[in-house]
Amino acid sequence: MTINEVNIIPIKPTSGLVAFASVVIDNSLYLGSIGVHSRLDGSFRITYPTKKIGSKELNLYHPISRDVGNLIEQAVVAECQQLFEGRDDNDRHNKAGNKNGQTIARKSQLSTDAG
Repeated sequence: MTINEVNIIPIKPTSGLVAFASVVIDNSLYLGSIGVHSRLDGSFRITYPTKKIGSKELNLYHPISRDVGNLIEQAVVAECQQLFEGRDDNDRHNKAGNKNGQTIARKSQLSTDAG
């Protein structure tokens, strides 16, 4: 399995949610709306999308294999660390960006023998 692309879209932080991520796997599967949350120690964790129907919350998708889940998390967290590196609390609109203030989406490639 290869993660061909990782995109990170920073948002205004809300209850620890700081960005949304998407990944492309094996150039054939797109997974979007992955939540990126900051932890108190400065690291990041990810959450997969759910949909609330009545009183039940349904998982839209999530990895079944621990190896695949770790690969996706490592790819997303690595991109977030690079993207948010150097960001400070005075950053206008609390967005990560380049030196010209433009918001950027990062891309990454990782692979594993899982799958």
